[in-house]
Order: sequence, then C-alpha cells, then structure tokens
Amino acid sequence: MIPFVRAFDFAYGRRDQVSPLIQRVIADNPGPFTFTGTGTYVVGRPDAGAEVAVIDPGPLDEAHLAALLKAVEGRLVSHVLVTHTHRDHAPLARPFAEATGARVLAARPPVRETHASGALDEDDDAEFAPDVVLAGGEVIQGDGWTIEAMFTPGHASNHMAFVLREENALFCGDHVMGWSTTVVAPPDGNMRQYLASLDAVMAREFDVLWPTHGASVMQVRPFLEAYRAHRLEREAQIVQRLAAGDRTVAEIIPVLYAAVDQRLWPAASLSVLAHLIKLVEDGTALSDVEPGLTARFRLV
Repeated sequence: MIPFVRAFDFAYGRRDQVSPLIQRVIADNPGPFTFTGTGTYVVGRPDAGAEVAVIDPGPLDEAHLAALLKAVEGRLVSHVLVTHTHRDHAPLARPFAEATGARVLAARPPVRETHASGALDEDDDAEFAPDVVLAGGEVIQGDGWTIEAMFTPGHASNHMAFVLREENALFCGDHVMGWSTTVVAPPDGNMRQYLASLDAVMAREFDVLWPTHGASVMQVRPFLEAYRAHRLEREAQIVQRLAAGDRTVAEIIPVLYAAVDQRLWPAASLSVLAHLIKLVEDGTALSDVEPGLTARFRLV
C-alpha cells in the first residue's frame, strides 16, 4: 500500500514557512485532480530584500495572485519556474511575472494538437510560453539557494521537476503526489517515460518531496518504492483482465476501479490506456487499430 499523506495544516492564501528556504501559498482551487488546491512555492530567505524564485504560480485566480504578491512583498522575484503547462500550474505565471519583473522558465510546451486528453480538469494551457526554455540539467542560482532543473516526462511530455540543492529537496510537480497516484494521460502522457522518470527520481535519494498538490513526502524511498510497485501491479492486473477476455478500456475500468469514485473513471481510463500502449510497445499485447480508448486489445 502507498503510505499516502492526506492531512496537513494549511489555509488558502496564507504564506506558510515549511522549511528554512521554502514558503508555500495554496490556491483555492480544490478538486478531484488538485486535492486541496495548487501549492505555489516561494524559494529563498524570508528576509526583506532577499532574492527568491517562485514555482508553479497556478491557475488564473485574482485572489491567488494577490496572495502571492503579498507573500513576496519586499523581496526580489528573479525567476518563475513552471513544472508543466496544465491549467492548474501555468496560467498565472505570466501575470505574476509581469507584476514582479521576473522571467518565466519551463520546458518547451507540448505540440498543442496532440495534447487533447479531454477528460481532465487540468488540460493544457494553450497560451503558455516561457521566456527561457529548459531542457533539464540547468542550474539556477539566487540569494542563498541553488535550483537544478530535472526533466521528468511521463505525466506530461514537458514535465520539469526542480531540485533545491541546499535542502536535497525535489519540487516534483505532479510527477509524484503525496495524496494520490498520478494520472498518465495519452497522448501527451507516456507510461514508459513516467516509469523511467520515477526511477531517475529514486536514484537521487532526495530527503523530501514537495508536490504541487498536497503535503510533503518525508519518507521518500519507501513512498517511491510503493508508488512504483503500484504501477507495476496495475500493469499486471491489466494483463490479467486481457487474459480473462476483456478487450477494451471500458471493460477493464469497472473491474479494476470498482472501489474508486466514478468521477475519476475518465482519468483512470487514460492511465489504463497508457499501460496498454506500453504493453503493445513491449510486444505483450496487440491492438486492432491505433491504440486508443475505443481500440480492442488482446494478449500476444
């Protein structure tokens, strides 16, 4: 079982000092995919005049913009970092950057016409464009802090996590969430890339993970091992359903997700599809047409 962390102290719009170099402000956009809402991180000393970076400004929300501007008041915002272009992470980046004079840094946005999951509240922000395109490996330095860009595709093709070296911490966006498993939604999401990125994060031996939604993960190694084991178990369950005669995503979902809120079934369908695409690529399964939600699958 994944040791989820679902209880933590927060209030919308409040700036909380969660570590020596990290403050967090949570947007009032709770939902089935955002949990309590988008957590925006301010990295840097809380002292007046200090230089800070802000990670994932969040959705277009005037109250959250006002809360962020209040949170950084008296300090210099040098960088705005965005983990990926979903609408609960990226849209406020430009208004916030313009208000503070900062530059926006993120991975290159996905090809828009291929990003069409259609089933998520967190679809792509089609207007997003960074000032600086990150590829992974870049080092961004400020007043007493050092951030490294770490490319972690899978949940989204342009997902970028950010390492705070001084605290051996990872701002992991939606790649890992403490309250739930992560949706991998084709065509932009990719299960093979997701598992490879998960392995890369595990190899770094971080002391703490700071997801954009929910609480921090402090017991990092066992959490990630359980997270990965869950994915592999789900893949094995899908193989079992194919062996039992199921042929479509719609036939698999009611069995594997019987205990899950049906509002989440559309997202679960996309993750199942991501597993099926990987199984086809592995040569374990075949699809009668291009793998999709209406395709029919069978074991080789």
